[in-house]
Amino acid sequence: MAGLVPFNRKNSGALSTGFDDFQNMLEDFFTDGLPIRRSLAADTFKVDVEDREKEYVVEAELPGIDKQDVSLRMEDRRLTVSVKKSDEVEEKKKNYIHKERRYCSMSRTIFLADAKSEGIKATLHDGVLSVTIPKKEMEDSGQMIDIE
Repeated sequence: MAGLVPFNRKNSGALSTGFDDFQNMLEDFFTDGLPIRRSLAADTFKVDVEDREKEYVVEAELPGIDKQDVSLRMEDRRLTVSVKKSDEVEEKKKNYIHKERRYCSMSRTIFLADAKSEGIKATLHDGVLSVTIPKKEMEDSGQMIDIE
């Protein structure tokens, strides 16, 4: 087992950006001693944005999240999806009490240039948040120009 090297960015074979050593130091600091190794890059949720003719559809993967833990906000043509989750576990065995707390907060903001603030619909089903945002009707402000 002494020959095993944990995977991180310095071992991924990607080109160096100059910040790789710093990123690796952060990952090593936050993951050393934990039974499950975590990556700072993976501590967010995945988002897909689909541009349809008259609307945008934003889908976010939120497995294990209840709808009361999700907050949606549309401001200045930006949709912000925020998740706040807290868990508390307490076990009592004989004279031993084990109590654990965990708090997690993540958010993603998506800029949608021609999105309307009215008529937005959202559903959370099977760990997938789906948000439908209507687009503003764009007027044709162009003008035909005659060629002399």
